[in-house]
Amino acid sequence: MSPLAVFFRTLSRSSAVCLGVGLAIVNPSWDWSSRGHAGARMQIAGVTAQKSPTEAAIDGLIIALKDSDAGVRLQAATALAGLRNPRAVPALMEALKDQQPEVRMRAVTALGELGDSRATAALVQALKDSEPRVRARAAMALGETRDRTAVEPLVAAVKDSSVDVRRRAIMALGELGDSSAITVITGALKDDDASVRRAAVAALAELSGGSDHDHHIDANVHVNPNPNPNPNPNPNPNPNPNPNPRPRPGYRGGF
Repeated sequence: MSPLAVFFRTLSRSSAVCLGVGLAIVNPSWDWSSRGHAGARMQIAGVTAQKSPTEAAIDGLIIALKDSDAGVRLQAATALAGLRNPRAVPALMEALKDQQPEVRMRAVTALGELGDSRATAALVQALKDSEPRVRARAAMALGETRDRTAVEPLVAAVKDSSVDVRRRAIMALGELGDSSAITVITGALKDDDASVRRAAVAALAELSGGSDHDHHIDANVHVNPNPNPNPNPNPNPNPNPNPNPRPRPGYRGGF
């Protein structure tokens, strides 16, 4: 073999080794065994395939949701919420299992902004999260999905130990507009916390909108039959009806 051929063969092998090391650094979770070669090739093909800029960005952010750094995962969830693309729903649902409460909170918020009913079951499960802030966000998100299958779990959340969870669950029930929740919301008018009671009042008003009850209340409002606010029927402000008053005795006109 000529020296030139040996040189190119060595160069090609070195390049392959460098590429493999670089890919392993970028994604060490790939299986580089003989059984994992096919999967690795498919994943590389998926990354390098021609896609629109939005699709490519979403794919990159979905991968970032599994980053080892919690800050990266947090920013990825925030960015996916801003893009509002339903392709991110499954990955955000998986992020609800993240070890960091902040990441779970951001994933819940993102799912709420997407308003996709596919996330309802996962958000209902998030109502049982150990972190009260996550449960509160999950209640809000369920209200934004407009999925009435969430009514029963939200009714249960009205009895949560956290004030914020109770308040947001009541607000979500008002948004869902299911009259079956009226009894529970009415009971919340006796809650120890004033913010919960205020939320209950607002939710009841929202649930009663456009009902016959509203018309009944309007019909009993006292209306003044006299549209004139002036109680004096005399439009003349001058109390003296005589326009030519009689001069006093001894009075001489002129100068």
